[in-house]
Amino acid sequence: MVGFGSLMNRSGILVSSVALAALLSQPSAAQQSGASRTVIDVSKLGPQVGQLVPDFSLEDQAGKTWTRQSIMGPRGAMLVFFRSADW
Repeated sequence: MVGFGSLMNRSGILVSSVALAALLSQPSAAQQSGASRTVIDVSKLGPQVGQLVPDFSLEDQAGKTWTRQSIMGPRGAMLVFFRSADW
């Protein structure tokens, strides 16, 4: 026997699935207006692989200052820039 809670959960999933499918099938505003995407040449953004990064001095979230020299190891360093919505 199927309980009321189980039935409501299944129907809720079904309604959510149908709503999501309807949203995904709609063209975006950019597609509707005929706007085209701008191609970005990533080779012109920031330092490139193997290129020397300029000297810098930045504080982390704990207040510790980091410089290019302080992060360099015997084989160099890898900088990864990560943008997060919860900063």
